[in-house]
Amino acid sequence: MAETDEEAVAAADDALYVLTAVLLTPAQYPSVLGDDYPEACAALDLAPRADGYGLVLGQDGEGARWTVVIDDVSLVAVAIASWDCGMEYELSPDERTVVAALPGWPLAVAVAAPGVPAPHDPGPEIADRPPLAPPDTTSWGPAQRRLGADEIASQWAMWRGQIDDVGFPAPGGSTPAPDDAADAPRGHRGIRRVLAEARAYVDAPPPLGRVRSSFAPGDARTLRADGPGWSMVARTDDIAFVLLDEEPGEVLPVGRGPELPGLLEALDKLAVRPS
Repeated sequence: MAETDEEAVAAADDALYVLTAVLLTPAQYPSVLGDDYPEACAALDLAPRADGYGLVLGQDGEGARWTVVIDDVSLVAVAIASWDCGMEYELSPDERTVVAALPGWPLAVAVAAPGVPAPHDPGPEIADRPPLAPPDTTSWGPAQRRLGADEIASQWAMWRGQIDDVGFPAPGGSTPAPDDAADAPRGHRGIRRVLAEARAYVDAPPPLGRVRSSFAPGDARTLRADGPGWSMVARTDDIAFVLLDEEPGEVLPVGRGPELPGLLEALDKLAVRPS
């Protein structure tokens, strides 16, 4: 077991009240933890296992926060899918699937188990390592930038609707753009850097999970790419949005122009996809 001992595992397994669960796989991981899958695993002191992990977040009978890491990814995936559909599902990992029981939670959890003390970190007499804690998102930085990209990916229609179709024509739209309108944002130094680094991924594949592809309406895919200081969200049939560490809170649209379609197609070919 990684970074834990039998006493810690026993404490976490003893009447663990499960509050939520998340996947930690190359294609689906809490991006707030890192720009790629190995970096997200490192935040929990876990080796980047090819099949990934399931993270079960809960409280023990004393109210202490625990993150139980299991290797039964499909069990956690089924639980999450059931909860998302409003169905009840009792997530009870088999002890044989437990990889580690880590004190604390790596993500913010807004709920608490009823009938036990308020959530708190277990004491050092039980845990042999500092407790996990969510990344600081109170100020702009890598964690907040990645959360912003998550929101754009999940609320694409809303964000896309705020962009003027004259400069950034929608897929299938009839509004012609000026000859240079789609290329205009490329004059931005930060955007040029992002596009150059993303293009470099095609020739030298980046760490696993740095480019991910997920479902989108029609024949399109939603692409998510991250790199040092930047995040990009795009639809393969549309434009892209870029967020930069050095520009707090700014969301920069990138028109298709002559280069973006080919770049997105190439990134989609190397991206990891949910199984």
